[in-house]
Amino acid sequence: MPGPVPNREADLARPRERKGADQQSVTRGTARPAKAPNADRSWHPIAQRLWDAAKESGQSDFYQASDWALLYSLCEDLSVYKKSTKRSGQMLQTIYSAFERLLIAEGDRRRVRIELHEPEDETATPASVTVMNEYRAALGIAN
Repeated sequence: MPGPVPNREADLARPRERKGADQQSVTRGTARPAKAPNADRSWHPIAQRLWDAAKESGQSDFYQASDWALLYSLCEDLSVYKKSTKRSGQMLQTIYSAFERLLIAEGDRRRVRIELHEPEDETATPASVTVMNEYRAALGIAN
Protein backbone atom coordinates (compact mmCIF):
# COMPACT_ATOMS: atom_id res chain seq x y z
CA MET A 1 0.00 0.00 0.00
CA PRO A 2 1.61 3.30 -1.08
CA GLY A 3 1.70 6.41 1.05
CA PRO A 4 2.74 7.13 4.61
CA VAL A 5 2.61 4.51 7.32
CA PRO A 6 -0.73 4.88 9.15
CA ASN A 7 -1.02 5.39 12.90
CA ARG A 8 -1.90 2.47 15.14
CA GLU A 9 -5.62 2.15 15.64
CA ALA A 10 -5.26 2.89 19.37
CA ASP A 11 -3.45 6.15 18.57
CA LEU A 12 -6.26 7.58 16.47
CA ALA A 13 -8.49 10.20 18.08
CA ARG A 14 -11.74 8.45 17.15
CA PRO A 15 -10.92 5.02 15.73
CA ARG A 16 -14.52 3.81 15.50
CA GLU A 17 -15.90 6.98 13.94
CA ARG A 18 -13.66 6.98 10.86
CA LYS A 19 -15.55 6.98 7.63
CA GLY A 20 -14.62 6.65 4.00
CA ALA A 21 -12.19 4.61 1.97
CA ASP A 22 -9.47 4.63 4.64
CA GLN A 23 -11.57 2.61 7.09
CA GLN A 24 -9.82 -0.75 7.49
CA SER A 25 -9.65 -3.24 10.30
CA VAL A 26 -6.38 -3.84 12.12
CA THR A 27 -5.06 -7.35 12.66
CA ARG A 28 -3.22 -7.57 15.96
CA GLY A 29 -0.43 -9.89 17.01
CA THR A 30 1.72 -10.33 20.08
CA ALA A 31 5.12 -8.67 20.29
CA ARG A 32 7.76 -11.13 21.38
CA PRO A 33 11.09 -10.43 23.07
CA ALA A 34 13.91 -10.37 20.53
CA LYS A 35 17.61 -10.76 21.14
CA ALA A 36 20.04 -9.00 18.85
CA PRO A 37 22.57 -11.36 17.27
CA ASN A 38 26.26 -10.53 17.35
CA ALA A 39 27.79 -8.47 14.57
CA ASP A 40 29.89 -10.24 11.97
CA ARG A 41 33.56 -9.66 12.83
CA SER A 42 34.44 -9.43 9.14
CA TRP A 43 32.22 -6.38 8.57
CA HIS A 44 33.67 -3.01 7.65
CA PRO A 45 34.30 -0.92 10.83
CA ILE A 46 31.53 1.54 9.87
CA ALA A 47 28.97 -1.26 9.58
CA GLN A 48 30.11 -2.68 12.94
CA ARG A 49 29.84 0.75 14.55
CA LEU A 50 26.33 1.28 13.16
CA TRP A 51 25.27 -2.17 14.43
CA ASP A 52 26.64 -1.49 17.93
CA ALA A 53 25.01 1.96 18.01
CA ALA A 54 21.63 0.50 16.99
CA LYS A 55 21.87 -2.10 19.78
CA GLU A 56 22.43 0.66 22.35
CA SER A 57 19.81 3.06 20.99
CA GLY A 58 16.33 3.43 22.46
CA GLN A 59 14.46 2.57 19.27
CA SER A 60 15.83 -0.98 19.46
CA ASP A 61 13.49 -1.56 22.43
CA PHE A 62 10.78 -1.95 19.82
CA TYR A 63 12.71 -4.24 17.44
CA GLN A 64 11.40 -7.71 16.77
CA ALA A 65 13.45 -10.62 15.39
CA SER A 66 12.59 -9.62 11.82
CA ASP A 67 13.87 -6.06 12.45
CA TRP A 68 17.19 -7.42 13.73
CA ALA A 69 17.42 -9.69 10.69
CA LEU A 70 16.82 -6.73 8.36
CA LEU A 71 19.38 -4.61 10.19
CA TYR A 72 21.89 -7.47 9.99
CA SER A 73 21.31 -7.75 6.25
CA LEU A 74 21.69 -4.00 5.77
CA CYS A 75 24.93 -3.91 7.76
CA GLU A 76 26.21 -6.76 5.60
CA ASP A 77 25.26 -4.81 2.47
CA LEU A 78 26.88 -1.64 3.85
CA SER A 79 30.03 -3.58 4.66
CA VAL A 80 30.25 -5.02 1.14
CA TYR A 81 29.66 -1.54 -0.28
CA LYS A 82 32.32 0.10 1.91
CA LYS A 83 34.89 -2.60 1.10
CA SER A 84 34.22 -2.38 -2.64
CA THR A 85 36.52 -0.43 -4.93
CA LYS A 86 33.69 0.23 -7.39
CA ARG A 87 30.94 2.11 -5.58
CA SER A 88 27.54 3.15 -6.85
CA GLY A 89 25.80 6.23 -5.45
CA GLN A 90 22.46 4.57 -6.16
CA MET A 91 23.44 1.53 -4.10
CA LEU A 92 24.40 3.70 -1.13
CA GLN A 93 21.13 5.64 -1.40
CA THR A 94 19.19 2.37 -1.46
CA ILE A 95 20.98 1.11 1.65
CA TYR A 96 20.40 4.40 3.48
CA SER A 97 16.71 4.40 2.49
CA ALA A 98 16.34 0.94 4.01
CA PHE A 99 17.91 2.17 7.25
CA GLU A 100 15.13 4.78 7.46
CA ARG A 101 12.58 1.98 7.81
CA LEU A 102 14.33 0.88 11.02
CA LEU A 103 14.18 4.42 12.45
CA ILE A 104 17.96 4.57 12.83
CA ALA A 105 18.23 8.38 12.71
CA GLU A 106 16.39 10.90 14.89
CA GLY A 107 14.76 12.53 11.87
CA ASP A 108 13.28 9.19 10.83
CA ARG A 109 11.82 8.71 14.32
CA ARG A 110 10.40 12.23 14.39
CA ARG A 111 8.67 11.64 11.05
CA VAL A 112 6.67 8.83 12.64
CA ARG A 113 6.26 10.80 15.87
CA ILE A 114 8.57 8.74 18.07
CA GLU A 115 10.69 10.72 20.50
CA LEU A 116 13.34 9.24 22.74
CA HIS A 117 13.94 11.11 25.99
CA GLU A 118 16.75 10.94 28.50
CA PRO A 119 15.78 8.93 31.59
CA GLU A 120 14.74 11.15 34.45
CA ASP A 121 17.25 11.52 37.27
CA GLU A 122 15.49 10.05 40.29
CA THR A 123 17.85 11.80 42.71
CA ALA A 124 17.15 15.26 41.29
CA THR A 125 14.71 17.54 43.07
CA PRO A 126 11.58 18.12 40.97
CA ALA A 127 11.32 21.63 39.53
CA SER A 128 8.04 22.26 41.38
CA VAL A 129 9.72 21.56 44.73
CA THR A 130 12.65 23.81 43.86
CA VAL A 131 10.31 26.67 42.91
CA MET A 132 8.32 26.29 46.12
CA ASN A 133 11.50 26.25 48.23
CA GLU A 134 12.73 29.43 46.50
CA TYR A 135 9.30 31.05 47.07
CA ARG A 136 9.37 30.15 50.77
CA ALA A 137 12.92 31.48 51.09
CA ALA A 138 11.89 34.76 49.45
CA LEU A 139 9.02 35.08 51.93
CA GLY A 140 11.25 34.17 54.86
CA ILE A 141 9.32 30.98 55.65
CA ALA A 142 11.36 28.02 56.93
CA ASN A 143 11.16 24.74 54.99
